Amino acid sequence: MTPEQIAGMIDHTILSAVSPEAEIIRICKEAKRHGFATVCVNPYWVPVAARELAGSQVGLTTVIGFPLGASRTEIKAAEAADAISVGATEIDMVLNVGALKSGHSEAVKHDIEEVVKACKGKAAVKVIIETCYLTDEEKRQASLLCKEAGADFVKTSTGFGTGGATVEDIALIRHVVGPDMGIKASGGVRDLEGARKFIQAGATRLGASSSVAIVTGGTGQDY
Repeated sequence: MTPEQIAGMIDHTILSAVSPEAEIIRICKEAKRHGFATVCVNPYWVPVAARELAGSQVGLTTVIGFPLGASRTEIKAAEAADAISVGATEIDMVLNVGALKSGHSEAVKHDIEEVVKACKGKAAVKVIIETCYLTDEEKRQASLLCKEAGADFVKTSTGFGTGGATVEDIALIRHVVGPDMGIKASGGVRDLEGARKFIQAGATRLGASSSVAIVTGGTGQDY
């Protein structure tokens, strides 16, 4: 794939707690210039990003229950609905990893379903399963629950855990969810060669803060 094609698969991301408004505006301008799929920002900055992206083809992603995934389901659904009301077009929610590890699979599925319901017809839903904390069997279970709950994507990582996406995890998730569901590799995409490997393994979206370096052939640090 060409850098231009890969650019259209990238969520250009800035999720640092200390990023000021000027940085949000900067990445929006970069996203428009390079043709990234979306900009991904924390919920507080959604109105700012929506204003900056108005009239462009770039979507707007925000994160829900971030980064731990341990908020109550009602809060996650309300947070998603609020984000959509001020301009978000895609929602990256964090799966409740503790509930999954406790064997509460129905609760995890319900958690996703309620966010999907809040976003129905308004925004795509990506579920961050935080692969760095899961065994392979838990990754399979989490991916299947995402699919059964009606999510649009399985996303690997928040970028705030102990590790990010791996090619092996992308291949595992693709095997579980089949050929049609979206998969977002996040927290480990740093250069063009790496991006191509993730896509070859089955990723349909990439989350990165070093997006410009990826599509211009440089290297950079991921968030």
